[in-house]
Amino acid sequence: MAMAPPKKLPKLMKNKDAKKNTNIKIKIKKKTKTAITKTTLPVDNTAVDSEWWEIFWNKNSPNLVSKTAIDEEEGFKHFFRVSKKTFEYICSLVREDLISRPPSGLINIEGRLLSVEKQVAIALRRLASGESQVSVGASFGVGQSTVSQVTWRFIEAMEERSRHHLKWPSSDRLQQIKSGFETLSGLPNCCGAIDATHIVMTLPAVQTSDDWCDQKNNYSMFVQGVVDFETRFLDIVTGWPGGMPISRLLKCSGFYKLCESGGRLNGNAAISNDGEAIREYIVGGASYPLLPWLITPRDGGESSSSVTSPRLNEMIETARSTAAKAFSQLKGAWRILNKVMWRPDKRKLPSIVLVCCLLHNIVIDCGDCLHSSVALSGHHDGDYKAHVCKQVDPDGRNAREVLARSLS
Repeated sequence: MAMAPPKKLPKLMKNKDAKKNTNIKIKIKKKTKTAITKTTLPVDNTAVDSEWWEIFWNKNSPNLVSKTAIDEEEGFKHFFRVSKKTFEYICSLVREDLISRPPSGLINIEGRLLSVEKQVAIALRRLASGESQVSVGASFGVGQSTVSQVTWRFIEAMEERSRHHLKWPSSDRLQQIKSGFETLSGLPNCCGAIDATHIVMTLPAVQTSDDWCDQKNNYSMFVQGVVDFETRFLDIVTGWPGGMPISRLLKCSGFYKLCESGGRLNGNAAISNDGEAIREYIVGGASYPLLPWLITPRDGGESSSSVTSPRLNEMIETARSTAAKAFSQLKGAWRILNKVMWRPDKRKLPSIVLVCCLLHNIVIDCGDCLHSSVALSGHHDGDYKAHVCKQVDPDGRNAREVLARSLS
């Protein structure tokens, strides 16, 4: 995953001031440690906590608005977007990290240190609902600062422990993806679909700039993703300003550099009925350039071709729709990405995006499923209008025509 270069960190303090500041910190830590020893009860974090859910359910289930009765299993998925089985798997991924770095002073109203399960539940609820830290904390009986600390610790652990759920597929897996896209859309040798979406945010005046201001006069950050036929993310890039064109976002990505250098989409070609080679490629919408490895529909502005037919355009759109569906599910399930973020740390926001994409993939990999009502009802990027990219690579046009001839 590529990210925007981080800003320079402030200069270090002078030695004298630094020493003084360090002494202050040591005193505070000692005082806090003494207070915790006196007021908290020990908890074995290696044990599985099953009580937190019963307490949470009894407190929050009456708030569910539903015309029909909802059972606990449905309720669990409503609040946390995953089944209990998938929840247990996520806990197993981060348990070691959360135990090795135990929460300092993170206690609930009963005076007990938070269990791993409760920490994971707090973080998932924050990401799934997008509600304020105060609101999420109230539903668990913890404070705002606790929600903040727990969520960030969870994000760091997930980044470290679940990367294997978002990676470019092996050659064997890529063959399965090609078969899936051909069954879905009729396109041979298609390896993925690409799309992008905006994460809208407010920024303090000192951080605002035209780069971050997009076409709707919102401050936003871009997320670009390549997905397979099952809407699983195979590659993402984020951290770049939402005011840049999507074609430029593509060229800033590591994925683009790998494809241009032959590091990706360079596997076995498919052979058409008339003996022409169809190379590996992905499909994209009109905002993307037409390249040898990125096939886009032909629009009315291009010179006409006897072999590029509306039928091919329909096939490309069918395959491409998997990327749009993936982003609708991502932003619908993990609503923190669909709400306006209040002054986020732009260096930390890419990590939040990545973990939400990892959770999206984990749901798929675990054979879990989202409720049909979770995905956004409209387009994942709201009223943003796609700018048509006029860049047409001659080799890309040839690749598209070979593909069209193979279908005629």
